[in-house]
This record gives sequence, structure tokens and C-alpha cells, in this order.
Amino acid sequence: MDRIALIFDFDDTLAPDSTSSFLESIGVDTKDFWGKKVKTLLDEDWDPIPAYLYKMIEASKEGKSITKEKLKAFGKRINFNEGVKRFFPYIKSTFEKKYPDISIEYYMISSGVGEIIRHTEIAKHFTQIWASDFEYDHKGEILFPKKIVSFTDKTRYIFHVSKGIIGEKSMANPFEVNKKVAEEKLRIPFANMIFTGDGYTDIPCFSMIKRNGGIAFGVYDREHHDKFGRAWGFIEEGRVTNLHSANYKKGSDLCNSIEMGLESICRKIELRKAIYQG
Repeated sequence: MDRIALIFDFDDTLAPDSTSSFLESIGVDTKDFWGKKVKTLLDEDWDPIPAYLYKMIEASKEGKSITKEKLKAFGKRINFNEGVKRFFPYIKSTFEKKYPDISIEYYMISSGVGEIIRHTEIAKHFTQIWASDFEYDHKGEILFPKKIVSFTDKTRYIFHVSKGIIGEKSMANPFEVNKKVAEEKLRIPFANMIFTGDGYTDIPCFSMIKRNGGIAFGVYDREHHDKFGRAWGFIEEGRVTNLHSANYKKGSDLCNSIEMGLESICRKIELRKAIYQG
């Protein structure tokens, strides 16, 4: 059985920024949170991801009481970008029906808060979700960053997908991903991957997948004109194969492009099989 991996970022790719939305829901001034508190740490040379996680812990200690249950509950209320909820079953059923010897698998690699993302309505479609996580105290409040998924950390999980180090096999065994695997034994080759993301933390994944024969799509939010320049920069720098607004509705430019990318990969797989068998 051949496999194709569709790999997604989450925040601003599949849904509006879930961390900001959660913080707003508990009364945090997000303009002050990102523009002053987190920026102060960035000015002191903090990495952006541990900086925001630390400031969330600080906000919890200062009275906002951020708990595991609150994060889970918020995940269940997340609103998605247009067409997202129907996109995953549609793509999988369409291509697995047309190419019964090829399996479509979904993965998510996000710098956002895992407890939120894993409890969203679409989480059930993903073979695995990697995101930043907290350790919790005896009251269930966030205590310390347990896992940080930052820029190049994301590429680590691309190797997890490629080598098949997923599910229980990936738990409590962080060094397994460093083992060398012959190209012909990879569970999913890079050329059988499509990565979709929107931000600076996705650049290493864009570059690695595109460089190794896969497809990288950049997306942007039509409602936030301040992010257009960043998105266009991905095209100018050759980071992505194509750029679209984050609309996953059937017939949209993004959905059509992903379908065309999948069709191309499927045909190459079938051609390789025909050559090998012939």
C-alpha cells in the first residue's frame, strides 16, 4: 500500500489563531499580551514559542487560571476557515475511491497549544497531531512547557511521518527519529507529501518538502491585509509551490490546487509501479 501524507499547520491555516482566541475568551488583552509582554521577551532574545508559553503560565498565575479543562473545552468550540470541516472526508474518499491502492493520511504540526487542537472537531481526521504542550499542576493549571514545537522542530516531525514513527511508537522515545532508514524503506517518501501552512514557523517545512520533491502550499487570511506581504514573500523567495487564501471549500483555488497536487503524486506512484512491474 502506497501512502500520501497531507500535512497541515493549524493556526491561521485551518482556523483563526486559536491561542489568541482562547486568551480573549478568558479576558486577556491580546494586543498587550503579544505586543508588549511577549515582545519584551523577544527583545531579550527569547525564542517566540517558549516566550508565549511562558507568558501564558504567568497570566494563569496572575489570576486567569488557565487549566487543562478550559483548554479542552475551548478546542471543542473552535471555528474553522471556510470549507475546512468538509475538506478532509471529501479529499480522502475521493482519492481513495479513484486510487484504491493508495492511502491518504493527514498529519498536523503546529506551534499552537496541543490541548486545544486535539479537542477540535477535525482532530479525528488526523493520524497524528504534534503541537506545543504544557505540564499541569495538581489543580490542573498550566505549570511548565512540556513540549515546544518551534521553527526547525517542525521538520523533526516531518521525519516522523516519513519514517513511520507515529502513534505509540513515537511516545517516550524521542531519539528513535534519528535512526537512519534507507530511502526504499521509508513509510512515506518526501515526494509523497503535501505541506500547507501560513507562517514563519512553517518555512523550514516548506523548504525541506519542496527541496525533496514534495509540494508546499502557502495560505493567507483574506481578512487580515497586514499578513499579505508575508504570504507574498513566500512566493518571491521560492518557499512554496503556490499561494492561496485559506478557503478549503470544494471548487476553491486552494482545494483545486491540493487536488491537482494529489493527482500528480498518484499518477507518479502508478507510473513507478508500472515500470517496476513491467
